[in-house]
Amino acid sequence: MNSVVKKIKTARVNLVNFTTRYIPLENHITVAHVYHSLKDRYFESRDFKAFIDEQLPDPKHCDLQQIDLSNPFLYRNGLWKDVFQRLRKEAPVHYQPNSPFGAFWSVTRYEDVMFVDKHHQLFSSEPVILLGEPPQGLELEMFIAMDPPKHDVQRKAVQGVFVPKNLQEMESLIRTRTIDVLDHLPVNQAFDFVDRVSIELTSRMLATLLDFPYEQRRKLVYWSDLASSTPGTTGGAMTLQETFTGLKEMVKAMSALWHDKAAKIKAGETPTFDLMSMLIRSEATQDLIHRPLEFIGNLALLMVAGNDTTRNSMSGGVYAMHLYPQQFEKLKQDQLLLPNAISEIIRWQTPLAYMRRVATQDVMLNGQYIRKGDKVVMWYASANRDESVFERADDFIIDRDNVKKHLSFGFGIHRCMGSRLAEMQLTILWEELLKRFDRIEVLEPPELVQSNFVRGYSKMMVKLHPHVQPS
Repeated sequence: MNSVVKKIKTARVNLVNFTTRYIPLENHITVAHVYHSLKDRYFESRDFKAFIDEQLPDPKHCDLQQIDLSNPFLYRNGLWKDVFQRLRKEAPVHYQPNSPFGAFWSVTRYEDVMFVDKHHQLFSSEPVILLGEPPQGLELEMFIAMDPPKHDVQRKAVQGVFVPKNLQEMESLIRTRTIDVLDHLPVNQAFDFVDRVSIELTSRMLATLLDFPYEQRRKLVYWSDLASSTPGTTGGAMTLQETFTGLKEMVKAMSALWHDKAAKIKAGETPTFDLMSMLIRSEATQDLIHRPLEFIGNLALLMVAGNDTTRNSMSGGVYAMHLYPQQFEKLKQDQLLLPNAISEIIRWQTPLAYMRRVATQDVMLNGQYIRKGDKVVMWYASANRDESVFERADDFIIDRDNVKKHLSFGFGIHRCMGSRLAEMQLTILWEELLKRFDRIEVLEPPELVQSNFVRGYSKMMVKLHPHVQPS
């Protein structure tokens, strides 16, 4: 981002922060909604322009310049593996000058992705970690898209939730809820695993982490989807109306929750141990409510982090075991393989495909000259399939000996702080599935989300086959 654009953005954020002391943030969102509605009506707008699923060029034979990894249908149409394989072989640092999201470099080999992720001084996370820019008026700020020292201060405010002692205390609750969900599933009949299991378990965990009203927990998943599904940022399918209506509802609910918790803490009530309370109690973030774009941005980040990785690895693990039934049999015969199997599920699925960076100076990377200010995209989904690191990388192998090297959680200062919680949720789910079911049959190819960022499932019809009880 050049200095002029950065100054304009900073001035806009400062103006919003100042005026929201007197005008509710939802009113600002209403103004932004009107602005984008008019822009959509009278001008060519990229922010909410729907993407069309057109036939894509054959990734094995097309010209390299035709390859555009930003296309939100690559994953859904099953072309992503061939595209990544070709780029790793022929153009591991690949330049696409004409994508709908602007020009960007794609980094697809494991070692190169590691280099970019480790060198945050050379490759900045600011201003966003998605391929596209946020819609004007919705420039949410979040610590994953910040550089030190601000990143470190804000991350520290909430990372205490995920220390081993607290995870150990969460284990019983996670297991109780998992048992409750699984014991109410139909057997020997079709149902949607995404809705009945993956989303349900994720929403219950999110409600706990944020101390959000339990009966309204599904809203958290929906708001998470909003944050990562606008066309102009990830090529998603969220409409203008859905985005702004949902965001206004989220702002109103989360602001009310903050004020309620802050009042109780001020009155001397013992604070609950959740992410919202930790933000309120931290000296660095106790005034976050007066920085509304940062407040909503960080809450949206925590929702996405608690939703997409776990939810889509839950569904992805079931699908992987269906596609590779011999691996499921291997797991049933030796459940000591489960920790390794969980890591393999996360590697094989790679729920978030990439993170974006911006070069802070001119730099050479694998023979390519990247200029200061260029977008650089680390494709974790490709690094996790790098044949030079993972043997038979496209296969699902639960006893893979080096699976812990996967990059699904990132690396370096931005590594996912909730990784251990995600692994715990997945482990408990599979422990309980293995107790109950001999086979989980996927009845038809799952429906995949439209996105260049989230590698997720919107629907997966399954049938559960319980263990046969001895007569």
